[in-house]
Amino acid sequence: MTFSELTCFRTIRVLVLPLAVAALAAPVLAAPRKPLADSELLERLPLRAGDGSARELAALRTGMLAAPGVPGPAALLAQAYFDLAMARGDPRYVGYAEAVIARFGEPQAASLRVVRGLLRQYRHDFGGALDDFAAALALDPGFAAAHAWRAAIFLVQADYAAAQQECATLQGLGRATLFGGCSGLVQAYGGHLDAGYRTLQQALATTDDPGNRLWLLTRLGEVAAWRGQPALAESHYRAALALGRDDGYLLAAWGDFLLDQNRPAEVLVALAGWESADNLLLRLAEAAAALRRPEAARLAQALGERFAAAGLRGDTTHRAEEARYRLRLRGDAGAALRLAAENYRVQREPRDAHVLFEAALAAGDAAAAQPASDWLAASGFEDARLRRLGQELMLAGPRSGIPGRQSPERRAASPGGAGR
Repeated sequence: MTFSELTCFRTIRVLVLPLAVAALAAPVLAAPRKPLADSELLERLPLRAGDGSARELAALRTGMLAAPGVPGPAALLAQAYFDLAMARGDPRYVGYAEAVIARFGEPQAASLRVVRGLLRQYRHDFGGALDDFAAALALDPGFAAAHAWRAAIFLVQADYAAAQQECATLQGLGRATLFGGCSGLVQAYGGHLDAGYRTLQQALATTDDPGNRLWLLTRLGEVAAWRGQPALAESHYRAALALGRDDGYLLAAWGDFLLDQNRPAEVLVALAGWESADNLLLRLAEAAAALRRPEAARLAQALGERFAAAGLRGDTTHRAEEARYRLRLRGDAGAALRLAAENYRVQREPRDAHVLFEAALAAGDAAAAQPASDWLAASGFEDARLRRLGQELMLAGPRSGIPGRQSPERRAASPGGAGR
């Protein structure tokens, strides 16, 4: 892997597509146009001042073009594009990575299959991704990235036994940092927060790589928050931020933490300049709404337009974020519950259960959240806030009679507030 060995465990979750251009013309979608030549320039993507990504990408492209038909340089370039999509929240880089992979026919080398697998999981084709990783491992059983990505998908699917098998393989391959990150999450998700926290700490001690440290500090922050230790969680988040690296997952987690701590003004500062990334625009809109800021309506409208444009394309990879938007910014509990339930059939991480519980409570339909309730009981996941939501659902019964559309007053007082 190029930027960080732990990219796979940062998140399997798709960054909601930043459709600013498409949203402006949502009623009339123009047909896509294929460039007439590889040299044709369609658009320059924004890069931050002092950013070395452009130089790195240029070097990787040169390396690929100098060795046509050789999979190694192409896989490195495609991986770099994917890492930028994850860091910046810009899925155009995913399209670039897919174009690189498409240069090669079947059968593909193990390195290309791994990158194609991570691009497939980005689009929630988890079955196809697992197939690609399995095929890569058949060619190269020691390909650590393939084992790590398989573990990450199994974690999202709440198949902790399968994830732990991949963790054990990573340990056998001598990949201490990958093993620690993998096992720490399996423990945390599976009802052992204290053990998971210790394992992640041990993994942090094994690496000096800034990317690995950023990821581990971020997850330590999340686990500390789940353990009810906000001061400790904040120290981890700030240490990760101090590394000075763009990371969409870190910024979203930090924004959620601040919202959960009723500090929306700090969200507006922390995420300033990130409106192009839809998952961060969601946090900005929630913070502005909580503060009743003038820009709240504009931010919510922009987010709604992007979701609408995605819907016109049949894109369903953003359902958890749209459920949260429908519930917290529009007060439409019925639509939020439908989206959250559809999302939970595909992704079953704690945050997915959280938005499903919130929507089910608001809609008065505890039965719709039964799969998440079953997971909570079986896993023993220890986050007190999530368990309180589950208990409220049990007390409410299958249907509590709450109207499907939530009033602003009830929304403001709903469990979880404006946070996750």
